[in-house]
Amino acid sequence: MVRPGHWGVRARVERFSEPALLLLLRERPAHGYELLEALPPLTGEARVDMGNLYRVLRALEEDGLVTSRWEAGEPGPAKRTYELTTAGRRLLDEWAAALRRSRDHIDTFLDRFEGR
Repeated sequence: MVRPGHWGVRARVERFSEPALLLLLRERPAHGYELLEALPPLTGEARVDMGNLYRVLRALEEDGLVTSRWEAGEPGPAKRTYELTTAGRRLLDEWAAALRRSRDHIDTFLDRFEGR
């Protein structure tokens, strides 16, 4: 809730971590820690909550958008590796289209703001 005289500006896309995860997994399968490190530069967030990341990954898997498998091979414990499914690729395409529409609205706003 905004108190009078305390308007906060947060120019961000809600739930942007979801398409960002899908994009990272389209690029290559990855395990949670890799995704945890790769997300902040892509989303602009300072840090990603690990618990939330795994909750989102589980939800994406339950919906058939990603698959996972346990992989051993490196020294240390086995790691769960996530991979994008065909349905996940379709959802990523939908996110990209929605983000393009949002970008068009933002460009219209900024053009008007800048007097173009």
